[in-house]
Amino acid sequence: MLELRPNCEMCDCDLPPEAPNARICSYECTFCAACADEVLCNVCPNCAGGFVPRPIRPATERRAGTSRLHQTPSDNRRCLKYDLENITHLVTATRDIPPARR
Repeated sequence: MLELRPNCEMCDCDLPPEAPNARICSYECTFCAACADEVLCNVCPNCAGGFVPRPIRPATERRAGTSRLHQTPSDNRRCLKYDLENITHLVTATRDIPPARR
């Protein structure tokens, strides 16, 4: 089950479950679109993977047992464990390599 994390790991802005600007990598690292695009250049600072829009889990149960009511979003806020210098180095080294080739 996809963990819907509540915040951007870089700038700590809120990303509620219905946020259209939430981006995730294959490890579910979560960032806002502004950080993912403008600061990180589509390079996850944790795994060097690329980002995709985070799916929006339905708020309303239209099929039995499937909604945010049944699979609740996480309230565990996360923050990066790398400093800006380290992140900049990784982004600079990998941003021109397509995610599928990283």
